[in-house]
Amino acid sequence: MQNLRVAGAQLDLVVGDLIGNEQKLLTTMSWAEEQGADVLVLPELAVTGYPPEDLLLREGFIDANLEVLHRMAAAAGSTVTVVGFVDRTSAGRRPSGDAMGRTLANGAALLHAGAVRGVYHKVLLPDYGVFDETRYFIRGGDDAALWGVDGIATGVSICEDIWVEDGPPSKQAASGAQILLNINASPFHHGKATEREAMLQRRAIAAATPLVYVNQVGGQDELVFDGASVVFAADGSLLYRAPQFAEHRFVLDVPVSDRRSDRVVDSISSEGADRPALDTVHSIPLLQPPEAEVYQALVVGLRDYVRKNGFEHVVIGLSGGIDSALTAAIAADALGPEHVWGFSMPSRFSSKGSVDDARDLAERLGIRFDVVPMDGVFESYLATLEPIFAGEPFGVAEENLQARIRGAILMAASNKFGGMVVATGNKSEMAVGYATLYGDMAGGYAVLKDVLKTLVYRLSEWRNVEREVIPQSIIEKPPSAELRPDQLDSDSLPDYDILDGILQGYVEEDLSVASIVARGFPEEVVERIARLVDRNEYKRRQAAPGVKITTKAFGKDRRLPITNGYQER
Repeated sequence: MQNLRVAGAQLDLVVGDLIGNEQKLLTTMSWAEEQGADVLVLPELAVTGYPPEDLLLREGFIDANLEVLHRMAAAAGSTVTVVGFVDRTSAGRRPSGDAMGRTLANGAALLHAGAVRGVYHKVLLPDYGVFDETRYFIRGGDDAALWGVDGIATGVSICEDIWVEDGPPSKQAASGAQILLNINASPFHHGKATEREAMLQRRAIAAATPLVYVNQVGGQDELVFDGASVVFAADGSLLYRAPQFAEHRFVLDVPVSDRRSDRVVDSISSEGADRPALDTVHSIPLLQPPEAEVYQALVVGLRDYVRKNGFEHVVIGLSGGIDSALTAAIAADALGPEHVWGFSMPSRFSSKGSVDDARDLAERLGIRFDVVPMDGVFESYLATLEPIFAGEPFGVAEENLQARIRGAILMAASNKFGGMVVATGNKSEMAVGYATLYGDMAGGYAVLKDVLKTLVYRLSEWRNVEREVIPQSIIEKPPSAELRPDQLDSDSLPDYDILDGILQGYVEEDLSVASIVARGFPEEVVERIARLVDRNEYKRRQAAPGVKITTKAFGKDRRLPITNGYQER
């Protein structure tokens, strides 16, 4: 038995920021050299950031990414660095047999002593959910290739390659790999880290080979990457786990077997790198419990969207309801309370309790708070529209006017002072269209877009465990839009326990109406909710992006036609 000193780094990288990413990667490479690491493992597409999407259609972007890679190679020393980048195949020509004309590969380069010593191309290209890699990349060929790192046969693979039982890592192990390195950009959804670890442990045991898995961290548009990089021994025991949702570097000596392979394509020696002593006792952080995990994902998603897009603060409408309260708490945790500005915009239908609750929330969070009454503007609208509304009863048009006035006030503050408006609607509302275009849907980001209403309550209660920042009066009050006298959400919608159970089946599991009814939900209610979900696709297409925390978020995960004559039964 011998050891391979492995360094890993889960990094928060920015799509398209090639120079910024390069500096972060070079700094990490220098650190790994100081640790005497034989190999440094960095995330998938670390050079470009993930996912680069249609930036991959720009030749200049591909050229610039390759220039960064070769500058990194020139800076490489004794440590072998495994780093993700975009490669050209067949010298930039269309590979034989690729009818789609793709010329790019999702690659992992092995950098050492001033040169690129090897390149692996991702074999299994996901095209489900948020993934669209077959649009851009051609699959790799030699999925059993091994590299000798200090005499140890090393298998390199990329993300999806390891999710399939007989994928490239399994073939590398069968070819004699003594260690498996898998680089990743694996987006978060709640519960995924536990599922992923169980899968990786099975792969290590089946291969009888130690396995190093390195993931990226941080937010990128709707996606959040949770890190949680792990190292498993050949017997499946957990040697190391990095924390979730935080940049982190680690180094440890991984025991490998003495078996040899004749499939090694190149041998790379660390040339006697210095070996500082390592702390052999590693603190392995626990995975976070469900509500903590989701809450942290929402914080990271909002924080990185705001900061990476150049905003310094956010603007939020505080209705006194639970959705805006949770949104404000997340924003204060993500950005600091000094970067959050709350507005109460009462109308004739707003209760005094709602304004008081909004003020109490703001004081508890320590955020700026202003009251901007909107009833005068509403009255002006009604007077302007009176000639054409004459004789018509008060209805949805007047309700939506109030929401749109509030949206205009928030956008005015945003335009005047530069803060981004954060929409406060949740997934339950977005699913059934219980939201107003150009009103409460206004904003640059919708942090609760993938959070069902029942989960909003659980997250609020979790946030209050250490200290009550969301007033209990907000949690306990019946939900209401307060757009007409004595209005309650339950006037238009079933109880949220029922609604969210139906939405779980129809939206997230793609079940039929009959299958959901079989779970015990009333047939007429299920049919009505299914019709509402289908009818409101046009609204969701115009909604702000938001953090993905489930397996089926609105947007890239779920792509249905707006004009759609099919009715689910």
